[in-house]
Amino acid sequence: MMDRLPRPLRFAGVLLTLALVLAATGSFAAGLSIPGIPGANAPAEAVAKATGPQPIAAGEIPARADADERFARAVISRTRPKDAAAQMGGQLDEMTVGIVNLAKTFEKEDLQQLAAIRLESLASHWRFYDDQLEDWRRELDRATSPFISDAAELAKRRAVWETTKSSLATGGTNTALSDRADVILTQIGLAEQALAGPMDEQFKLRRRANTVQSSIDAGKKGVEAAITYYDRRLGMIDATPVWQAWDDTQFSAQELQGAAAGLRLETSFIEEWGKANQPRLRGYKVASMLLLPLLLFLAYRNRKIVPTEPEMQAAARVLSRPISAWVLLTLIGIVVFFPDAPLVMHQIALLLALIPVLRLLPQKVYVALGPWPYVGTVLYLMYRLSFLLLGQPLYYRLYILAVAIATAAAVGWLLYSSNRRRKRAGLPPTPVMATAGGWFAIVALLVAASANVVGNVSLAEMLISGVLNSAYVGLALYAGANVLSSVLSMLLARRVMTRFRVITQHAGPLLASTTKLIMVAAAIAWVLVVLDQFRVARPIFGFARTVLSFPLEVGQISVTLSSILLFVLSVYVAFWVARTVRVILRDEVLPNMDLPRGVGNSISSLSYYTLVLIGLLVSLAAAGFETSQFAIIFGALSVGIGFGLQNVVNNFVSGLILMFERPIQPGDVVEVSGTSGKVREIGMRATTLTTFEGADVVVPNGTLLSEKLINWTLSDMNRRIDVEVGVAYGSDPRRVMALLSEVALGTPGITPEPVPAIVFKGFGASSLDFGIRAWTNDFGDWVTIRTEMTARVYEALAKAGIEIPFPQQAVHLRSVAPAAGQQLAGAAPVEKDAPRPA
Repeated sequence: MMDRLPRPLRFAGVLLTLALVLAATGSFAAGLSIPGIPGANAPAEAVAKATGPQPIAAGEIPARADADERFARAVISRTRPKDAAAQMGGQLDEMTVGIVNLAKTFEKEDLQQLAAIRLESLASHWRFYDDQLEDWRRELDRATSPFISDAAELAKRRAVWETTKSSLATGGTNTALSDRADVILTQIGLAEQALAGPMDEQFKLRRRANTVQSSIDAGKKGVEAAITYYDRRLGMIDATPVWQAWDDTQFSAQELQGAAAGLRLETSFIEEWGKANQPRLRGYKVASMLLLPLLLFLAYRNRKIVPTEPEMQAAARVLSRPISAWVLLTLIGIVVFFPDAPLVMHQIALLLALIPVLRLLPQKVYVALGPWPYVGTVLYLMYRLSFLLLGQPLYYRLYILAVAIATAAAVGWLLYSSNRRRKRAGLPPTPVMATAGGWFAIVALLVAASANVVGNVSLAEMLISGVLNSAYVGLALYAGANVLSSVLSMLLARRVMTRFRVITQHAGPLLASTTKLIMVAAAIAWVLVVLDQFRVARPIFGFARTVLSFPLEVGQISVTLSSILLFVLSVYVAFWVARTVRVILRDEVLPNMDLPRGVGNSISSLSYYTLVLIGLLVSLAAAGFETSQFAIIFGALSVGIGFGLQNVVNNFVSGLILMFERPIQPGDVVEVSGTSGKVREIGMRATTLTTFEGADVVVPNGTLLSEKLINWTLSDMNRRIDVEVGVAYGSDPRRVMALLSEVALGTPGITPEPVPAIVFKGFGASSLDFGIRAWTNDFGDWVTIRTEMTARVYEALAKAGIEIPFPQQAVHLRSVAPAAGQQLAGAAPVEKDAPRPA
């Protein structure tokens, strides 16, 4: 099972398991007795205690007094400006006014009568104030820390001078030194008095901030209780049935006042949030303004290109409407990049995106859904306009009842017409997920209509808004993701991008993975919206927090499931970042720099492993491992290295040596331990060779350093080619040598320098043996060149009439049978009594 996981996740799992196992032995290791080492078993509190302040030597008193006097005067000068405390107090007063107004607007009973969206908006409002107060506290800490450090330093110097004065009094030293000590103590006292005022003001601010924090906590608790009550109220009757509500056509004055107060709070929330987030809003405006000319430029360039791929054609159709694309991305960006913004801003942004969404949906959506995007968008808009009837409860209920019935009928008609259309066209039926979603919407809307009729208005509102909001937000997110993918496709297809090797070599996978990532992110966002709209997000997230925060204690380490998941995710991200940086360095940055041979590969590889190491340390820290626990782990690892990991460490160190000395680099042709091949990858533990037969051989780095290593391409790509040839006896040796030299020089790929050497090797058994020693600077193609030269040698010898003999052997017979002798001699058979030849 582990083999199917990605390599970073397997590595993370092994590392985490090792850490937990070693940590489990931490308590045992901490209690070990180590004889022979003084203090090894002493408890922490038995370490040498801090001594008290030591008196200043008499000879050092003048210089030390001058330094401390300057420090005290500097402290006094730093305490004079009081604008910071006044400014902090004004910010706290302004925040307090808003918090008090928000707390007084709705009592507990009023909160329980609010709709879910209003309660969520109030919760967001209280979180905004909580974040603002936290920022204010950090600013106060920044302003207070110099005073606190000055006070601590003054107290330490006072103790030293008091000890020095006592020492001078008992030692009978010159009174001038004692008087100087008194002056310094007086100056330190003045500095402490100067610090007392600002610090007292800041402590008062802290007490006021604590009071404000209590109000915020109470407000958040009240809203949370109201949301819980609202979720419980979904199963309760909260209004009279429709047939009994004909006289309930107007809200009471108290209800209208509450609605007006809520509207004022929303307006003030938008103003306060905008004022507090001016830098973020300013940056977003600049980014959106830069996006518009980019889209216009891509649309202009797109008109001059006729794409042939279906994906590029779809992207071209999207970018043919740059203004709509810009409006959609800008409005969707408000929801994505400002999740803490008032909910009213999110709703306004989604409403303004209605027309761009319909214009930018891919054609395949309309083919699959027919006119449903238009119908659904109109129904969503109709439901959003229901706020105009909030002053008439009966009309409001009848209006949303009509919207629910109309939406259910539209979804049913969509399913029926879609199946008929697909059947006529010979297409497969509607996908199961789409059919299931449609029937779920129909059932939810019918339940909403029934709940509205019997008097459960809260349930009816929740179901109608859940169906319509989820459908529209899904269309908007899909349209936005489609625009982003189209922009990315057009950018990668531009000619200027082909200058980058990373783009040309990885354009397809990069575009596919990025598009998939965008679509997955949009799908996750849509699922979160659906869970929130149907009021199941809070219980699900609450259960998830409970499970993820459950502690798991192993030895001295206490981790949670969330920290383990965070560790695994951090390791995966670290490997991804390291691989990306290595590819960019290897393919784009380093090849354009004038570096010695192999330096680029060493830099990219070392950068990869450095980033992986940093990522692992950050991952461990994010998972909750402390430095002391690292010490236990590394101590146990050192014991393991000493006993059983020598070879691993040897190979690791050898890998570092290979990267710094650079005897080989990827692409080199090497021979080690009888194995020849091309270096494919140099890792920290092993190097991978690809043999000429196509096999991958993993060679430990220690082997490359300890054994004989032949690198055919260390300094250049030259290779000597040897061809042996034999000619028949009787051939002119000098003529043969001249002919072979001519052939070698005429062979493509053979370098004229050095000049090919023709060697008369000697007299063979049946031939005169010659050898050709020629050089080529094309190492990768030397076999082809050798083959071509051998063929040319044969053709030249044949053309010159010089024979290439085959092996011959003379057999001398000392005796032979008469019959065989006659056959060999071609004579007639001899008589039986004839004498045999001698």
